[in-house]
Amino acid sequence: MNRPLAVLRPEPGNAATAARIEAAGLVALRLPLFVVRALAWHAPSPVRYDGLLLTSANAIRHGGAELDRLKALPVHAVGAATAEAARAAGFAIAQIGSGGIDDLRIEGRLLHLAGRERRTPPGVDAIGVYASDPLTPGLAPLRGGVALLHSPRAAARLAALVADRDAIAIAAISEATIEAAGRGWRATTVADAATDSALIAVARGLAD
Repeated sequence: MNRPLAVLRPEPGNAATAARIEAAGLVALRLPLFVVRALAWHAPSPVRYDGLLLTSANAIRHGGAELDRLKALPVHAVGAATAEAARAAGFAIAQIGSGGIDDLRIEGRLLHLAGRERRTPPGVDAIGVYASDPLTPGLAPLRGGVALLHSPRAAARLAALVADRDAIAIAAISEATIEAAGRGWRATTVADAATDSALIAVARGLAD
């Protein structure tokens, strides 16, 4: 019998990942650790920058009308999903990193449209356009299952909420994410690529 896979990312990604898990014939537990909301912000003049750095599709989902002032700037995106969201919103894509923010080639002066809590490379300006507020779901159903971790912040949040870790396996989307989770879990593994499908694949291996 396969162990359930717990999806901890916020909506709308939570539902999308859970649907992919269920389409594969597995059990998905929807246990978001955060809820995302828009922040008030004002776009600077685009002439000051050579491009935009996007590390989450949430910047597009919650950026609002101010994004229109920056449409002339090419996007440097972390992950295919973020690039797809930016392209659908009318942005041109300069590059797509598949291994996290450190995989991107940072050239010129970039503006990072990011969350309130963020990691921005040195020399890059940043503006918070959304916030991920923590939730405290009941995690009892996670015992005996596999937790999917899509970010270091989610990993740190799970580690703060769970004291008894030896009955929970975790699948992480990156090395930085697995490091943020700490030790003591039943099993740990890292996805081959920073994509939802790759994360589900390694989580499925832990569920067998």
